[in-house]
Amino acid sequence: MPQPPALTPEQRQAALEKAAKVRRERAEVKEKLKMGTITLSALLAKADKDEVVGKMKVLSVLESLPGLGKVKARRLMETVGISETRRLQGLGANQRQALLSSTSKS
Repeated sequence: MPQPPALTPEQRQAALEKAAKVRRERAEVKEKLKMGTITLSALLAKADKDEVVGKMKVLSVLESLPGLGKVKARRLMETVGISETRRLQGLGANQRQALLSSTSKS
């Protein structure tokens, strides 16, 4: 198994701070989805421009939507044909459209 890169204490601290910042931003986005402050279509549009949002997993985003739990989110992804490991920036145009039309019915 490969060893992690050798970092100086300063580099390690900077990496830890950056990771914590990214986790906070993703948590805020999920919370906004739950509260209805941001829509899925707006989030998908933002995923193209914002790397933090683009690297979020589709499954975790769907689970954050009101009315969609873990089981329904997995079923929806299976129906649309999206892998569980897919990230928002990796979705194709047809997959995005299918997700939007499926979630708007709910």
